[in-house]
Amino acid sequence: MNIEQSRNAAFGAARGTEQRTATAGGGAAGPAETFYITTPIYYPSGRLHIGHAYTTVAADFVARYKRQCGIDTWFLTGMDEHGLKIARAAEAEGLDPKAFVDRAFRQISGLWKVLEISHDDFIRTTEPRHKQVVQALFERLYRQGDIYKGAYEGWYCAPCESFWLERQLVDGNCPDCGRSCELVKEEAYFFRLSRYQDRWLEYVEHHPEFIQPLSRRNEMISFVKQGLDDLCVSRTSFSWGIPVAFDRQHVVYVWLDALTNYISALGYGQPGSLFDKYWPADVHLMAKEIVRFHAIIWPIILMAAGVELPKQIFGHGWFTADGEKIGKSRGNVIDPVVLVDKYGLDPIRYYLLRELPFGADGNYTEARLIRRTNVDLANDLGNLLQRTLAMVWRFAGGKVPQPDARMEDSQRPLIAAAEKAWRAYADCLEHLDLSNALGAVMDLVGRANKYIEEQLPWDLAKDEAKHPQLRTVLYDLLETLRIAAVLLKPALRRAPDALLGQLGLDPAGLDFRLPQAARWGGLPAGIAVRRGAPLFPRIEVTPEGPEGIPQAANAAAGTKGVPGSETPAVAPGVISYDEFARIDLRVAEVLRAEPVKGADRLLKLQIRVGGSERQIVAGIAQHYRPEELTGRHIVVVANLAAAKIRGEESNGMLLAASAEGKLCLVVPEAAIPSGARVK
Repeated sequence: MNIEQSRNAAFGAARGTEQRTATAGGGAAGPAETFYITTPIYYPSGRLHIGHAYTTVAADFVARYKRQCGIDTWFLTGMDEHGLKIARAAEAEGLDPKAFVDRAFRQISGLWKVLEISHDDFIRTTEPRHKQVVQALFERLYRQGDIYKGAYEGWYCAPCESFWLERQLVDGNCPDCGRSCELVKEEAYFFRLSRYQDRWLEYVEHHPEFIQPLSRRNEMISFVKQGLDDLCVSRTSFSWGIPVAFDRQHVVYVWLDALTNYISALGYGQPGSLFDKYWPADVHLMAKEIVRFHAIIWPIILMAAGVELPKQIFGHGWFTADGEKIGKSRGNVIDPVVLVDKYGLDPIRYYLLRELPFGADGNYTEARLIRRTNVDLANDLGNLLQRTLAMVWRFAGGKVPQPDARMEDSQRPLIAAAEKAWRAYADCLEHLDLSNALGAVMDLVGRANKYIEEQLPWDLAKDEAKHPQLRTVLYDLLETLRIAAVLLKPALRRAPDALLGQLGLDPAGLDFRLPQAARWGGLPAGIAVRRGAPLFPRIEVTPEGPEGIPQAANAAAGTKGVPGSETPAVAPGVISYDEFARIDLRVAEVLRAEPVKGADRLLKLQIRVGGSERQIVAGIAQHYRPEELTGRHIVVVANLAAAKIRGEESNGMLLAASAEGKLCLVVPEAAIPSGARVK
């Protein structure tokens, strides 16, 4: 197909795009129910790091979940291969730019294989299918007056591929990356970004879900209200790019080139293409530093071209190291391949998805990764499985027992806990709150561990009259484990199937569609459970261990810590950073409060921490009335061991300050979602 034919195909008769919905909810998906999710296309100037892995694993989690809900899902990732930065990097290595990006493609696609990313397509901007759409789009915008020729004189940041005005520089450097800019002057084409400023503001005002989370939306609105400058969309000072079809001295500048991948990969302009089926995208997922390009430039390009806008732009937070963004230029890159080789795939995927609060940043340390693995996966989930199977072998002959039909559901608290976990999990995933989605599953696991201590199966076994209750307890524990495995399946790649196999099930023959697979009662009685290896062997952390990573106590005493994070000796009474990091402080919303009977100073509070609810007991009744607390946001210690206070369960502790008989709660100074980490 030549350029003229491509242009005619891409921009002939306007077609309406069928409006689609993608819900996590109930029932099998209809044939028109689709879901399209994208990552950014990654820039191959260096090896990808844990931040890139986070974006892609997060998108993979969502895509796998949508497929598990029976939704026809398309998941796109790819590589941005043009620009001055690539040309210079290739020249520095004595390579042709195409050879340079081909090598990078092998590295990046290899990383996605290691992480078992389930993308449906990998778009490269050097592919003919992409080039044709970009050239046709550029000429369409030029013909209708949205692109014009001019001259550019100003500052250019090659690493960011961004142009800046003098007033936008910070101490003479790029305001985004802080590196030096170069003064350039050349003929260029410009896109009339300013023409669409008011239309963009009106659209965002009427579509509050379009840019998420809320903090990113507010940033983008503030930026646009300051006034948009027209955007340089071509260069003549280098040739590594897509030529402008009608003026081949110019190559298309990176943002119009790169952003177009989201429609070129779907065959935009070709009759009967995937574009007709999957566009508009349900979510463009990315790190927060490139939200501006996706939330402002890309929608305006689509407005000008008469193409429906994507449904949502979501900018997640960063993994930081010692408070600094992880990046190649900072020399603090963490290689996900090395971590997978060291700890296994599931612990790394779990850590990436669980560690970052909804939309916020999170500090990476290897010690935190180990702690997540040991506490959540080895201690809570792994031990629940081993304890339960041991009791099934001891008290039920190694087979799934039949629960007592005479027991009411109200007498079986794990049934309600499982339903609650599913609802919280689905709701969190619909809002891309991935950490709390997994938190809801782990809350269910925690409830099951507590259930063992409440029911004391070994005591029930001593009384033959209580054997029906014992069989019910064991069944409920096994069924809870099955449901946890079903909900973890989109996130983890090995453990769910291994867990189900130990329950006596064949994962290859199971129907994992949600919500059906998460409904209570899916585990058949009478099948034999199987002894197996621990799902997550505990990572032993000793100075002389094979990994050479010390225990927290040793780190606090001044021994060498996790590579790259040595901890100095501390004075008596002073805690180390790693010790402080063990305290999980979270913002919580008070749902309701009431007095504790027989205790004048105590209130029991039902609180929501992200996607889960819990109860805490606090000695604040002499300072706050229950009605004063409902709806307030407070700060709590979320990982405090459960305790009984005057017969009431307390799962956490609120923070308050007191002086001279007066007590005040510690509260966020501005609106922030429950579940956000306090650090």
